[in-house]
Amino acid sequence: MRYFLIRRFAFAIVTLIVATMLVFSLSRAAGDPLLLYAKPGGYGMSPERIEALKKKLGLDRPLVVQYFMWLGQVLRGDLGNTIVSETPVARLVADRIPYTLRLGFIAFVFSIAVGIPLGVLSAVKRGTSWDYIARGFALLGQALPAFWIGILAILVFAVTLDWLPAGTAGPEGKSFFTWTKFKYFILPTLTLGWLPTAAFLRLTRSAMLEVLDSEYIKLARAKGVAERTIIWKHAFKNAVLQPLTLAAVTFAGFITGAVVVERVFAWPGVGQLSVQAVWDNDFPTITSTVLLWTSVYVFMNLFADLAYAYLDPRIKYT
Repeated sequence: MRYFLIRRFAFAIVTLIVATMLVFSLSRAAGDPLLLYAKPGGYGMSPERIEALKKKLGLDRPLVVQYFMWLGQVLRGDLGNTIVSETPVARLVADRIPYTLRLGFIAFVFSIAVGIPLGVLSAVKRGTSWDYIARGFALLGQALPAFWIGILAILVFAVTLDWLPAGTAGPEGKSFFTWTKFKYFILPTLTLGWLPTAAFLRLTRSAMLEVLDSEYIKLARAKGVAERTIIWKHAFKNAVLQPLTLAAVTFAGFITGAVVVERVFAWPGVGQLSVQAVWDNDFPTITSTVLLWTSVYVFMNLFADLAYAYLDPRIKYT
Protein backbone atom coordinates (compact mmCIF):
# COMPACT_ATOMS: atom_id res chain seq x y z
CA MET A 1 0.00 0.00 0.00
CA ARG A 2 2.80 2.40 0.87
CA TYR A 3 4.57 1.72 -2.42
CA PHE A 4 1.31 2.28 -4.28
CA LEU A 5 0.78 5.66 -2.62
CA ILE A 6 4.36 6.78 -3.24
CA ARG A 7 4.23 5.69 -6.88
CA ARG A 8 0.92 7.46 -7.57
CA PHE A 9 2.04 10.64 -5.85
CA ALA A 10 5.36 10.64 -7.72
CA PHE A 11 3.52 10.14 -11.01
CA ALA A 12 1.30 13.13 -10.21
CA ILE A 13 4.33 15.33 -9.47
CA VAL A 14 6.07 14.27 -12.70
CA THR A 15 2.87 15.01 -14.65
CA LEU A 16 2.70 18.49 -13.15
CA ILE A 17 6.35 19.18 -13.99
CA VAL A 18 5.82 18.10 -17.60
CA ALA A 19 2.67 20.24 -17.71
CA THR A 20 4.60 23.32 -16.57
CA MET A 21 7.18 22.70 -19.31
CA LEU A 22 4.49 22.43 -21.96
CA VAL A 23 2.63 25.51 -20.73
CA PHE A 24 5.82 27.58 -20.65
CA SER A 25 6.95 26.33 -24.08
CA LEU A 26 3.59 27.06 -25.68
CA SER A 27 3.50 30.54 -24.14
CA ARG A 28 6.86 31.30 -25.72
CA ALA A 29 5.87 29.72 -29.04
CA ALA A 30 2.78 31.98 -29.18
CA GLY A 31 4.91 35.07 -29.80
CA ASP A 32 7.67 37.28 -28.53
CA PRO A 33 6.75 38.34 -24.96
CA LEU A 34 8.62 41.57 -25.51
CA LEU A 35 6.19 42.61 -28.24
CA LEU A 36 3.23 41.54 -26.14
CA TYR A 37 4.32 43.64 -23.17
CA ALA A 38 5.09 46.67 -25.34
CA LYS A 39 2.28 49.21 -25.16
CA PRO A 40 0.56 50.60 -28.28
CA GLY A 41 3.18 52.58 -30.16
CA GLY A 42 5.90 50.69 -28.29
CA TYR A 43 7.18 48.92 -31.39
CA GLY A 44 9.30 51.99 -32.15
CA MET A 45 11.06 51.84 -28.79
CA SER A 46 14.67 52.82 -28.57
CA PRO A 47 17.29 50.07 -28.33
CA GLU A 48 18.02 51.16 -24.75
CA ARG A 49 14.35 50.74 -23.79
CA ILE A 50 14.21 47.32 -25.46
CA GLU A 51 17.26 46.12 -23.56
CA ALA A 52 15.87 47.44 -20.26
CA LEU A 53 12.57 45.65 -20.83
CA LYS A 54 14.36 42.43 -21.76
CA LYS A 55 16.36 42.56 -18.55
CA LYS A 56 13.27 43.29 -16.48
CA LEU A 57 11.40 40.33 -17.97
CA GLY A 58 14.43 38.04 -17.93
CA LEU A 59 14.30 37.62 -21.70
CA ASP A 60 18.03 38.23 -22.03
CA ARG A 61 18.71 34.85 -20.39
CA PRO A 62 18.62 31.36 -21.90
CA LEU A 63 15.20 29.75 -22.29
CA VAL A 64 15.95 27.11 -19.64
CA VAL A 65 16.84 29.81 -17.13
CA GLN A 66 13.65 31.69 -18.03
CA TYR A 67 11.64 28.52 -17.35
CA PHE A 68 13.10 28.03 -13.88
CA MET A 69 12.62 31.72 -13.08
CA TRP A 70 8.97 31.44 -14.12
CA LEU A 71 8.52 28.17 -12.20
CA GLY A 72 10.00 29.72 -9.07
CA GLN A 73 7.57 32.61 -9.30
CA VAL A 74 4.64 30.21 -9.74
CA LEU A 75 5.68 28.18 -6.69
CA ARG A 76 5.77 31.41 -4.67
CA GLY A 77 2.26 32.27 -5.85
CA ASP A 78 3.44 35.02 -8.20
CA LEU A 79 1.64 34.42 -11.50
CA GLY A 80 2.73 37.71 -13.01
CA ASN A 81 0.62 40.65 -14.14
CA THR A 82 -1.90 40.91 -16.94
CA ILE A 83 -0.70 42.63 -20.09
CA VAL A 84 -3.83 44.74 -20.52
CA SER A 85 -4.30 46.22 -17.04
CA GLU A 86 -1.09 45.10 -15.26
CA THR A 87 -3.26 43.60 -12.50
CA PRO A 88 -1.74 40.63 -10.61
CA VAL A 89 -3.07 37.45 -12.21
CA ALA A 90 -3.20 35.69 -8.83
CA ARG A 91 -5.65 38.33 -7.58
CA LEU A 92 -7.87 37.93 -10.65
CA VAL A 93 -7.93 34.13 -10.30
CA ALA A 94 -8.64 34.39 -6.56
CA ASP A 95 -11.57 36.72 -7.26
CA ARG A 96 -13.03 34.53 -10.01
CA ILE A 97 -12.51 30.99 -8.74
CA PRO A 98 -15.24 31.08 -6.03
CA TYR A 99 -17.86 31.59 -8.76
CA THR A 100 -16.53 28.62 -10.75
CA LEU A 101 -16.36 26.42 -7.64
CA ARG A 102 -19.93 27.25 -6.63
CA LEU A 103 -21.28 26.52 -10.07
CA GLY A 104 -19.26 23.32 -10.36
CA PHE A 105 -20.27 22.08 -6.92
CA ILE A 106 -23.99 22.65 -7.51
CA ALA A 107 -23.79 20.95 -10.91
CA PHE A 108 -21.89 18.08 -9.30
CA VAL A 109 -24.56 17.59 -6.62
CA PHE A 110 -27.26 17.78 -9.28
CA SER A 111 -25.59 15.12 -11.46
CA ILE A 112 -25.12 12.74 -8.51
CA ALA A 113 -28.63 13.29 -7.13
CA VAL A 114 -30.30 12.75 -10.52
CA GLY A 115 -27.97 10.47 -12.46
CA ILE A 116 -27.46 7.68 -9.92
CA PRO A 117 -31.16 7.22 -8.93
CA LEU A 118 -32.18 7.29 -12.60
CA GLY A 119 -29.51 4.69 -13.34
CA VAL A 120 -30.87 2.43 -10.61
CA LEU A 121 -34.43 2.93 -11.85
CA SER A 122 -33.42 2.18 -15.43
CA ALA A 123 -31.68 -1.05 -14.40
CA VAL A 124 -34.48 -2.25 -12.13
CA LYS A 125 -37.15 -1.40 -14.73
CA ARG A 126 -35.12 -2.81 -17.61
CA GLY A 127 -37.11 -3.03 -20.85
CA THR A 128 -39.98 -0.85 -19.58
CA SER A 129 -40.97 2.69 -20.55
CA TRP A 130 -39.03 4.02 -17.53
CA ASP A 131 -35.89 2.41 -18.90
CA TYR A 132 -36.38 3.92 -22.35
CA ILE A 133 -37.08 7.39 -20.93
CA ALA A 134 -33.95 7.30 -18.76
CA ARG A 135 -31.80 6.04 -21.62
CA GLY A 136 -33.22 8.72 -23.92
CA PHE A 137 -32.37 11.35 -21.32
CA ALA A 138 -28.81 10.00 -21.17
CA LEU A 139 -28.53 9.86 -24.95
CA LEU A 140 -29.57 13.49 -25.35
CA GLY A 141 -27.26 14.58 -22.55
CA GLN A 142 -24.25 12.97 -24.21
CA ALA A 143 -25.16 14.01 -27.76
CA LEU A 144 -26.11 17.67 -27.37
CA PRO A 145 -23.25 20.20 -26.94
CA ALA A 146 -23.31 22.37 -23.84
CA PHE A 147 -23.31 25.67 -25.73
CA TRP A 148 -26.40 24.60 -27.72
CA ILE A 149 -28.24 23.51 -24.58
CA GLY A 150 -27.37 26.79 -22.88
CA ILE A 151 -28.51 28.96 -25.79
CA LEU A 152 -31.75 26.98 -26.13
CA ALA A 153 -32.38 27.23 -22.37
CA ILE A 154 -31.92 31.00 -22.51
CA LEU A 155 -34.25 31.26 -25.51
CA VAL A 156 -37.00 29.20 -23.86
CA PHE A 157 -36.84 30.00 -20.15
CA ALA A 158 -35.40 33.53 -20.18
CA VAL A 159 -36.61 35.10 -23.43
CA THR A 160 -39.87 33.32 -24.27
CA LEU A 161 -41.25 32.37 -20.84
CA ASP A 162 -39.35 34.99 -18.81
CA TRP A 163 -39.07 32.60 -15.85
CA LEU A 164 -35.33 32.79 -15.20
CA PRO A 165 -32.53 35.30 -15.82
CA ALA A 166 -30.45 34.84 -18.96
CA GLY A 167 -27.01 35.23 -17.40
CA THR A 168 -24.53 36.64 -14.86
CA ALA A 169 -24.21 35.44 -11.24
CA GLY A 170 -26.83 37.77 -9.84
CA PRO A 171 -26.59 40.74 -7.47
CA GLU A 172 -23.71 40.87 -4.99
CA GLY A 173 -24.37 40.72 -1.27
CA LYS A 174 -27.43 38.46 -1.56
CA SER A 175 -27.55 35.10 0.21
CA PHE A 176 -27.35 32.03 -2.00
CA PHE A 177 -30.39 30.57 -0.22
CA THR A 178 -32.65 33.36 -1.44
CA TRP A 179 -34.56 33.07 -4.70
CA THR A 180 -33.10 36.41 -5.83
CA LYS A 181 -29.66 34.78 -5.96
CA PHE A 182 -30.42 31.10 -6.54
CA LYS A 183 -32.40 31.61 -9.73
CA TYR A 184 -29.22 32.74 -11.51
CA PHE A 185 -27.66 29.29 -10.87
CA ILE A 186 -30.48 27.19 -12.34
CA LEU A 187 -29.85 27.45 -16.09
CA PRO A 188 -26.02 27.26 -15.88
CA THR A 189 -26.27 24.30 -13.48
CA LEU A 190 -28.64 22.35 -15.72
CA THR A 191 -26.53 23.11 -18.78
CA LEU A 192 -23.26 22.13 -17.11
CA GLY A 193 -24.67 19.13 -15.27
CA TRP A 194 -26.66 17.38 -18.01
CA LEU A 195 -23.71 15.60 -19.64
CA PRO A 196 -22.23 14.28 -16.34
CA THR A 197 -25.71 13.28 -15.21
CA ALA A 198 -26.05 11.18 -18.36
CA ALA A 199 -22.64 9.63 -17.70
CA PHE A 200 -23.55 8.74 -14.11
CA LEU A 201 -26.86 7.31 -15.31
CA ARG A 202 -25.30 5.04 -17.91
CA LEU A 203 -22.49 3.90 -15.62
CA THR A 204 -24.85 3.17 -12.72
CA ARG A 205 -27.27 1.32 -14.98
CA SER A 206 -24.49 -0.83 -16.41
CA ALA A 207 -23.08 -1.63 -12.96
CA MET A 208 -26.53 -2.41 -11.54
CA LEU A 209 -27.39 -4.75 -14.41
CA GLU A 210 -24.13 -6.62 -13.88
CA VAL A 211 -24.75 -6.97 -10.15
CA LEU A 212 -28.43 -7.93 -10.52
CA ASP A 213 -27.41 -10.82 -12.78
CA SER A 214 -24.83 -12.13 -10.30
CA GLU A 215 -25.22 -15.39 -8.40
CA TYR A 216 -25.53 -13.95 -4.91
CA ILE A 217 -28.48 -11.79 -5.99
CA LYS A 218 -30.19 -14.89 -7.42
CA LEU A 219 -29.51 -16.68 -4.14
CA ALA A 220 -30.99 -13.80 -2.15
CA ARG A 221 -34.14 -13.90 -4.26
CA ALA A 222 -34.36 -17.68 -3.85
CA LYS A 223 -34.24 -17.22 -0.08
CA GLY A 224 -37.20 -14.84 -0.28
CA VAL A 225 -35.39 -11.61 0.58
CA ALA A 226 -37.53 -8.55 -0.12
CA GLU A 227 -36.88 -6.95 -3.50
CA ARG A 228 -36.29 -3.53 -1.93
CA THR A 229 -33.60 -5.00 0.32
CA ILE A 230 -31.98 -6.78 -2.62
CA ILE A 231 -31.83 -3.61 -4.70
CA TRP A 232 -30.64 -1.10 -2.12
CA LYS A 233 -28.71 -3.21 0.40
CA HIS A 234 -27.07 -5.82 -1.79
CA ALA A 235 -27.03 -4.62 -5.42
CA PHE A 236 -26.74 -0.85 -5.04
CA LYS A 237 -24.01 -1.08 -2.40
CA ASN A 238 -21.73 -2.85 -4.87
CA ALA A 239 -22.85 -1.11 -8.06
CA VAL A 240 -22.41 2.44 -6.78
CA LEU A 241 -18.69 1.87 -6.26
CA GLN A 242 -17.80 2.60 -9.88
CA PRO A 243 -19.61 5.95 -10.32
CA LEU A 244 -18.54 7.24 -6.90
CA THR A 245 -14.87 6.49 -7.46
CA LEU A 246 -15.09 8.47 -10.70
CA ALA A 247 -16.78 11.36 -8.90
CA ALA A 248 -13.47 13.12 -8.26
CA VAL A 249 -12.58 13.17 -11.94
CA THR A 250 -16.13 14.26 -12.74
CA PHE A 251 -15.84 17.16 -10.31
CA ALA A 252 -12.60 18.19 -11.99
CA GLY A 253 -14.49 18.10 -15.29
CA PHE A 254 -17.09 20.46 -13.85
CA ILE A 255 -14.41 22.95 -12.88
CA THR A 256 -12.40 22.77 -16.10
CA GLY A 257 -15.36 22.23 -18.39
CA ALA A 258 -17.22 25.31 -17.25
CA VAL A 259 -15.45 27.51 -19.81
CA VAL A 260 -18.16 27.20 -22.47
CA VAL A 261 -21.04 27.46 -19.99
CA GLU A 262 -19.52 30.51 -18.30
CA ARG A 263 -19.13 32.17 -21.68
CA VAL A 264 -22.72 31.47 -22.71
CA PHE A 265 -24.20 32.73 -19.43
CA ALA A 266 -21.67 35.58 -18.87
CA TRP A 267 -20.67 33.87 -15.63
CA PRO A 268 -17.82 35.76 -13.87
CA GLY A 269 -15.68 32.68 -13.25
CA VAL A 270 -12.21 31.52 -14.23
CA GLY A 271 -13.53 30.08 -17.48
CA GLN A 272 -14.78 33.49 -18.57
CA LEU A 273 -11.43 34.94 -17.52
CA SER A 274 -9.62 32.39 -19.69
CA VAL A 275 -11.66 33.18 -22.77
CA GLN A 276 -11.14 36.91 -22.33
CA ALA A 277 -7.40 36.33 -21.90
CA VAL A 278 -7.33 34.50 -25.24
CA TRP A 279 -9.07 37.41 -26.94
CA ASP A 280 -6.62 39.87 -25.37
CA ASN A 281 -3.59 37.67 -26.13
CA ASP A 282 -2.81 37.94 -22.42
CA PHE A 283 -0.39 35.03 -22.11
CA PRO A 284 0.35 35.39 -18.33
CA THR A 285 -3.36 34.88 -17.61
CA ILE A 286 -3.66 32.08 -20.17
CA THR A 287 -0.69 30.15 -18.80
CA SER A 288 -1.92 30.59 -15.22
CA THR A 289 -5.44 29.34 -15.91
CA VAL A 290 -4.21 26.42 -18.03
CA LEU A 291 -1.82 25.44 -15.25
CA LEU A 292 -4.67 25.70 -12.74
CA TRP A 293 -6.91 23.40 -14.81
CA THR A 294 -4.06 20.92 -15.24
CA SER A 295 -3.34 20.85 -11.51
CA VAL A 296 -7.01 20.26 -10.72
CA TYR A 297 -7.18 17.31 -13.10
CA VAL A 298 -3.92 15.75 -11.91
CA PHE A 299 -4.82 15.86 -8.22
CA MET A 300 -8.41 14.76 -8.79
CA ASN A 301 -7.14 11.80 -10.82
CA LEU A 302 -4.76 10.98 -7.98
CA PHE A 303 -7.62 11.16 -5.49
CA ALA A 304 -9.79 8.93 -7.69
CA ASP A 305 -7.05 6.30 -7.98
CA LEU A 306 -6.53 6.24 -4.23
CA ALA A 307 -10.25 6.15 -3.49
CA TYR A 308 -10.81 3.29 -5.92
CA ALA A 309 -7.97 1.26 -4.43
CA TYR A 310 -9.27 1.92 -0.92
CA LEU A 311 -12.92 1.15 -1.60
CA ASP A 312 -12.43 -1.90 -3.80
CA PRO A 313 -10.36 -4.61 -2.07
CA ARG A 314 -10.01 -6.45 -5.37
CA ILE A 315 -7.57 -3.80 -6.60
CA LYS A 316 -3.95 -4.83 -6.15
CA TYR A 317 -1.51 -2.19 -4.97
CA THR A 318 0.95 -2.58 -7.81
